[in-house]
Amino acid sequence: MLELAITVLGGAPKRGTCSHGSACDHTCFNLHDGTYECDCRPGYVLNDNGYTCDPVVTAAPSPVEHSTADPASHAAPQSLRERLNTTDDVPTGCGLACVAGQCVTEEGAAAGGPTQRCACPLGVGGDLCQTAVEVHSPRFTGSSVVQFAPPVEAHTDMRLTLELRPEDWDGVVLLSGETDSLTGDFMAVILTGGFVEFRFDCGSGLGVVRSREPVSLDRWNRLTIIRTRSFVWMQLNNGQHTEGMSQGIFWHITFELPLFVGGVRGVSADRERLGVTTGYRGCIRLLEINDRTLGFGPAPDGDAVSGQDIGECSGDLCSRTPCGHGGRCISAPDGSATCLCPLGFLGELCEKPVDLQVPFFNGSSHLKYPGLGTSALSYLSLEVTIKPTAPDGILLYNGLHANGQGEFMAVSMRDGHVEFAFDLGTGVTFVRTTLPVALHQWHQVRVTRTGREAVLRVDSQPTVIGRSSGAFTQLSLPQNLFLGGVANYDAVSSALFLKDGFQGCIQKMVVNEKPIHMLAAALSGYNVANCAHPCVARPCHERGVCLPEGDSYRCQCRLGSGGRQCASLLPAPQVPRFGVHSYLLFDRADVAERLRGGTNGIELEFRTRYPEGLLVWTGSSDLWTGDFLAVGIEHGHVHLRFSLGSGTVTVVHNATRVDDGQWHRVQASRVGRDGVISVDGSYPVSGVSPGLLSQLDTDGRLFIGGASELEYTTHGQYRTGLDGCVAEVIIAPDHGIPLTDADDGRDVGFCL
Repeated sequence: MLELAITVLGGAPKRGTCSHGSACDHTCFNLHDGTYECDCRPGYVLNDNGYTCDPVVTAAPSPVEHSTADPASHAAPQSLRERLNTTDDVPTGCGLACVAGQCVTEEGAAAGGPTQRCACPLGVGGDLCQTAVEVHSPRFTGSSVVQFAPPVEAHTDMRLTLELRPEDWDGVVLLSGETDSLTGDFMAVILTGGFVEFRFDCGSGLGVVRSREPVSLDRWNRLTIIRTRSFVWMQLNNGQHTEGMSQGIFWHITFELPLFVGGVRGVSADRERLGVTTGYRGCIRLLEINDRTLGFGPAPDGDAVSGQDIGECSGDLCSRTPCGHGGRCISAPDGSATCLCPLGFLGELCEKPVDLQVPFFNGSSHLKYPGLGTSALSYLSLEVTIKPTAPDGILLYNGLHANGQGEFMAVSMRDGHVEFAFDLGTGVTFVRTTLPVALHQWHQVRVTRTGREAVLRVDSQPTVIGRSSGAFTQLSLPQNLFLGGVANYDAVSSALFLKDGFQGCIQKMVVNEKPIHMLAAALSGYNVANCAHPCVARPCHERGVCLPEGDSYRCQCRLGSGGRQCASLLPAPQVPRFGVHSYLLFDRADVAERLRGGTNGIELEFRTRYPEGLLVWTGSSDLWTGDFLAVGIEHGHVHLRFSLGSGTVTVVHNATRVDDGQWHRVQASRVGRDGVISVDGSYPVSGVSPGLLSQLDTDGRLFIGGASELEYTTHGQYRTGLDGCVAEVIIAPDHGIPLTDADDGRDVGFCL
């Protein structure tokens, strides 16, 4: 058995931690099993009680005499630094006055024999551990180590990304496991002969996955490892990936040990199991596990629990580039460094706050959202409005696996053409526009996919249709959805042949008929700036929202304000005037209770000169199969439309056109499956909904004159609100709706 960088602490272990009530006189050390041990400063020795420190009493110097007596019978108890270097030929004294850390003696470090040095804790450096060291990209010496909490979030599935610059061909890069003998579950990343190996055991046998190429010494290397239960996928420097599995049927790794990086402490294993016996020599600038980047500094600024002999990687410009506000520094092989700034900040060091309105992407930018999951299984619709400034780049991407394998969908720019690519599991299908789009101009891109067929429309170009080969028809997309680029291009399908993000502006994104608030809905993002657009100047004041429309804009005014820029304060109108984007919302209990059940009635008075528009809507939040009831106008005629969960019925009153600018009164009612509508007291028209269901189940909200996110809210039934006035609304049996007291609304003015 081999023991690596073993630290043996004084006395028997005590239950607890150093930070909570330890009784150590001088120095306390946490152990991985929830215990701690004590040690003493130079010139003192640990008492037999394991807590207190007694001064070492030395006799006056005397001539050296050879004795046959057992030296151990007269020796004082060994301190930590003595036990660290126990050999017959090494002096037991260590005389360096270390400001922090401990003095240790190392054998064979120089031709003259053992040497002494100060072993410094994390965050401290110098010959006597007298200098504070800010750790961003740590350098490991072969006897260094950084210790993190056990990676319990990676017990079944793990995505690990590591950027390292090795100085030697061999060493333990990363390790954690169940026991300090590594006889149970464990995982390790090691260098052996220059090749990377991922070694792991889920409890039923060792698995080893080895890179196909060696690392490059003294250059930055990027390693990606994805473990899904007992299966492992590994790639080094965008080279050919390798795969492997652990033995047996188990796939859960129990992590009781800390996560050791750069070396190990208190862990022993035979060479055959771990593969190497030395610590890692070199630098590490990125360690990411399951999308969480670990900071190498001590808490609270970093995530490290402890460490020893850690320096800062002086050759890495990122170590001297303090990206602010949570920005992330990335280094190129040529030594240059760039800060990836989080949403809301820009600048070389992410020092400049920015009020984002219309996002601009520079090729290294992206916004991240929750993945589409199963919402795109059989049907997917996408709509984006873009102004590209470069002919190539990924615009939208969502995939099945984090390693880029399997199903995916992507919208991209390639050679100036817009392209939709998707893979249902039987190969990639590309649908590409016939003509390239003009750069620096706004374009509307629409994509729909139903089963194996995809349709692409861009502006007024000819519609392009593509069909996937094979029998599969469903698309599962559990990974994150990315806009404008992706966070890690290793996660992009190699069949796409694109490794750059979109360059240009994006002002609108609609997914499955739902408008996405690009900035507010984003989980995170990097290097997103503002597009040159009028909305950046916030022309709609604090009472309005600026909605970009190409190079222009429209102000959507909140209830109680009006004017082109929402600058005017308006009293609640007695008779409200609606535009095609307007609405009033009533969300209260006395209204909700009258919009559910077996009987409903709505009566209202309105006028308009337009043949299309929504008058009244109430519906369920289950958008595609839920119940709803609406009164609207199509082709100049009023209709009652409702669904009780088993099909939609539309009852049209064809006797009277209502788009004549005159006031009209509509009465609509429903009893069970039967619906009736009349206009201006004329003979009523009736209809019956299909199926057997007879109860209306809605979320209780009542929209008048339109709705928020109209097409999405109304299940695709309506595309425009009322352009006209509403004077009175009554819901059965005789409950008047106070139009001057709405709970919310947009763009509502006075009817003249």
